[in-house]
Amino acid sequence: MDVTPGDPPADLPTGHPRHAHSPVLAVDSGGSGIRVALTAARGEGPALTWSSPDPAVMGARGIDAQSLLDRVLPAAARLLREAGAERCEAVCVGASGMATLGDDLRAVLPDALRDALGARRLALASDAVTAYAGALGQRPGVVVAVGTGLVALGTDLTPEGGWRRADGWGHLLGDCGSGAWIGRAGLEAAMRAYDGREEGASPALLARLESLFGPAPELPGKLYPRADRPALLASFAPEVGRCAGTDPVAARILREAARHIAGAAAAVCPRPDRDSRRTQPTRPTHPPQPALQDDRALPVALTGGLLRMGEPLLTPLHRELQLQLPQARLITAADDPLGGASLVAAALATDTLRLPTEAGLLRIIC
Repeated sequence: MDVTPGDPPADLPTGHPRHAHSPVLAVDSGGSGIRVALTAARGEGPALTWSSPDPAVMGARGIDAQSLLDRVLPAAARLLREAGAERCEAVCVGASGMATLGDDLRAVLPDALRDALGARRLALASDAVTAYAGALGQRPGVVVAVGTGLVALGTDLTPEGGWRRADGWGHLLGDCGSGAWIGRAGLEAAMRAYDGREEGASPALLARLESLFGPAPELPGKLYPRADRPALLASFAPEVGRCAGTDPVAARILREAARHIAGAAAAVCPRPDRDSRRTQPTRPTHPPQPALQDDRALPVALTGGLLRMGEPLLTPLHRELQLQLPQARLITAADDPLGGASLVAAALATDTLRLPTEAGLLRIIC
């Protein structure tokens, strides 16, 4: 697999919006907080941004729309005042859990955002879609977003192909290889050491647990009642990375995470010999073939805060990508999910959106 410099986002909108003076608003709502950006529809000038470390509240219908609006609308009003604008031409809300926990968002956000911001068009997107748009723009490829959670998305941009998705099922059912997954595995290894068990135990990680959270027996009482459990679990992932150079248990956890991340990328990469989304990739039993050196190689990008762990994760991850996707071209993500949400909003405002629309992943409301 080639590692090449990141290509610029493809096809930034170049059309002429009906209201060129009106900016567009992007919202990125994830497990580690909420971010908002106000940008010009055609991308001129810097973005005005706002952020909060507090994630949206989970309610009976999934992500609570009012809790999101209570933070986003005052921030949007402030940014509009700073920009000297009265309304937004288009809005894109990218949210973690939109596909499976977005019922309340889909029911409440359209009218609320239209009434408060005057938006003519609205996109409700999974954070996987905004991560894809930020990393690759509007071109075919594969993106794995790996932060607190993990989701992989691929598309050939055709209506027939649509989106191919893997994981993104949350920290209890999936998100394998994510920050929450690594953190949970590291904490489990620490608790094994506390118990005196030998298999899978890590005294080094136990020391890090007690340094961060206090006595090990008290950890369940601190963890289980919290609504932000995934974020708390993910906060321990960097400790696993710091221990990996000298602790074989921590190094094994990161190798397993790398296999999961590469496997998610392989699952959404179209292959001639596999057409079903539910077919799982298998580890090759023969040496990988050389990567393609031309434009036929499918671009694959990785994005998300977990990548800041650096060499302890990236070295085994690049090895796994070579094994599972030998004919792909690994590129640097051009932007993050907030930038992707801005791109989608701008494309809506200029009538240049080409990304596939699909229930739960990307819904356009005129």
